[in-house]
Amino acid sequence: MKKNIKYALIAAGVGIVLAAGFLMANKATALNVNDVASDPAAFSGTITITGVVAGVSKQDPSIIGMMDKKELQCTTPGCKKFYLPFKAQAYSPAPGDEVRATGRFETYAAGYIFVADSVTVVKNHKIGG
Repeated sequence: MKKNIKYALIAAGVGIVLAAGFLMANKATALNVNDVASDPAAFSGTITITGVVAGVSKQDPSIIGMMDKKELQCTTPGCKKFYLPFKAQAYSPAPGDEVRATGRFETYAAGYIFVADSVTVVKNHKIGG
């Protein structure tokens, strides 16, 4: 009986360690918007990007602009910010949402767009007026 409990505890411990490792690995693999800004074509396959929703395109409301979280610190006029265009199904964007978007880059009329298969809102930063 004690032997079975010992094996059950060992198995549970191994499971916890594997789960923690999986979560840490997924968290560590998330890129920031500025990591992909200079060359989106260099990223193939499925990736995860973390950023802050800056706004929605007036020409095409399905396109959302995401900026790097570090760019929230720039409050002076004239800051050069990169807005990564992305599309996401089943996500209603709110300016200031800090999101983790998982998807892939696809070619689009004006270059590349990040097409997100899933979007998780991490928190909301109050931006704008």
